[in-house]
Amino acid sequence: MIKHIKFNQQNRDFYKYFRFIIMPVVFMGFYILAFLVDPYRDWSAYFARSTTNVIREWAFVAFFCFSLTEISLIVARKLDKYIPWVVYPLGRFITQLSLQIFSTIVFQYIFLQVSKYLFIGNVEFNNLDAIVLRQSLVVCLLLSILISFIYTGNFFLEKWKDAILETAELNLKTAELKRIALEAQLQSLKAQLDPHFMFNNFSTLSALITEDRSLAQHFLENLSRVYRYMIINLNKNIISVEEEIKFAQAYFYLIKIRLGDNVRMEININDEILKKGIPPITLQLLLENAIKHNMACRAKPLLISITMDGEDLLVISNSLQRLNYNIPSTGTGLKNIESRYNLLSDQTFEILETESKFIVKLPLLSI
Repeated sequence: MIKHIKFNQQNRDFYKYFRFIIMPVVFMGFYILAFLVDPYRDWSAYFARSTTNVIREWAFVAFFCFSLTEISLIVARKLDKYIPWVVYPLGRFITQLSLQIFSTIVFQYIFLQVSKYLFIGNVEFNNLDAIVLRQSLVVCLLLSILISFIYTGNFFLEKWKDAILETAELNLKTAELKRIALEAQLQSLKAQLDPHFMFNNFSTLSALITEDRSLAQHFLENLSRVYRYMIINLNKNIISVEEEIKFAQAYFYLIKIRLGDNVRMEININDEILKKGIPPITLQLLLENAIKHNMACRAKPLLISITMDGEDLLVISNSLQRLNYNIPSTGTGLKNIESRYNLLSDQTFEILETESKFIVKLPLLSI
């Protein structure tokens, strides 16, 4: 409603000053068209007249142009109200052209009646040159169409500008809605991590309580630190590699308590990589995935490696030591990572499997 009122106010302001903007164009157009329709007139004698006559003619032509402009604008504005271009384009064109011709003929008749008394004297229309009358009508019609063309052109220009602004506003709203949906999906994906993470670690804690209460207490303290990290970063979509590495080291400590030297982790990345970003808790999912699906023993420890491939990829690999039995798996961890990358960027992570290694390549994101 406010926007509509503002638009109407802008239209009124435009109509108020439009006639003064277009008047010089119509005035010059009158003489240009007069020359074009009658090039054989002796225009060299135009300024041979007295200055008074020239100024009087200019004043009269200015009044003529102003009157013709007002008539053309009145026709266009009335039709804007009853036959808008947007709703009835063909009907508006035919109606406006017909009214322009009719109103111009009526105006020309009145104009000639006044002109003959001011410049020619009391002469009947029958005694006037028919060619002059036709030329005068052509000039009036062309000027009227020019005024209508400029007015209508401005109307469509304003509509185009409004459409551009509305499109931009819709794009902004669409982007905002996508952002809200993205955040909701990310929160949903992150929420899936908590039960999975807590189930595995509480199972370990339960076993430790019966075996070594002191170690269980120490494990619980580290578990609380890890879980605190997850809570703090729950609302973040991207986190620095440095923070994620620290979290992975803390999480790996919990694994070491359970598996001892049966599992090892190596980290070899430079400082530039540490400043890049990845989705939070990604490394924890990959570590957990490696532990879950591979055999780890003293004779053949499971080796997990975190390295880099250039400046754009973080590579997490583990030695491929498949278990002799199948563990039911929903693939939640890898699907979770894939979903978050799809939501956060147009990049996706890559999974490779060789005879001896399972490799995941994570594209690094801007923070």
